[in-house]
Amino acid sequence: MPNPKRQHSRQRGRKRRTHYKTTIASLGSCPQCKKPILSHRVCPFCGYYKGKPVVEIKAETETEGKKA
Repeated sequence: MPNPKRQHSRQRGRKRRTHYKTTIASLGSCPQCKKPILSHRVCPFCGYYKGKPVVEIKAETETEGKKA
């Protein structure tokens, strides 16, 4: 298998790597509670997905909040 004759410079490698970027996640709003959520996910605040209850969310009590 062929090998490179010379080492690529840092600038050349970095120029190539400038295109390795992450995209910003698109946020939608929950139709139930109107809070921003990730698309295609269950709302972590109310537990609804596509207008149907999927997850039961427990209300945080005073004792649970003080554990941290």
